Amino acid sequence: MKSLSVCVFCGSRSGGKPEYELAARTLGNGIGQRKWRLVYGAGDVGLMGSVAISTQAQGSETFGVIPTHLIHKEVAKRDLTQFIVTDNMHERKKVMFMNSDAIVLLPGGAGSLDEFFEVLTWAQLDLHEKPLLLVNVANYWSPLISLIDHVILEGFAEKSIKNLFKVVDSAEDALATIQTRLV
Repeated sequence: MKSLSVCVFCGSRSGGKPEYELAARTLGNGIGQRKWRLVYGAGDVGLMGSVAISTQAQGSETFGVIPTHLIHKEVAKRDLTQFIVTDNMHERKKVMFMNSDAIVLLPGGAGSLDEFFEVLTWAQLDLHEKPLLLVNVANYWSPLISLIDHVILEGFAEKSIKNLFKVVDSAEDALATIQTRLV
């Protein structure tokens, strides 16, 4: 039986609150303890690095994907089970998505938002039904949730768009949701 693969989109920075780092380590530990495979952006810094290091500490597989232009900026983590270099960001997202069974969004910046909205759009277009979990650590994503509500209110999306992702409050909740839906 194939091991479950969890794609984690998150920041290449650690952010301004210790709760973000704790959530990244908790998620990585949980992925590793369950012997699931981490699929992520191959960085060794910020929340990305924390998720990967925590997953590896539990002896689980790590699958990193990084575009050529970010190898130095995101300090490519080369001690992964699999390390793939792509030509561009779009190819990176595609490879990460295609190699995962579920997607988790931790706090992050513009890149994480781009990743979230791309897979959300694919779900909206019925291109996938993979679980998409938004981890609202310390209410980090509350403004994003409000923005999506605004988009719905203003008539640019159906209310059903909110059924395409699930908001959870913690890494533990994300792990439990994946366990319930996919295992």
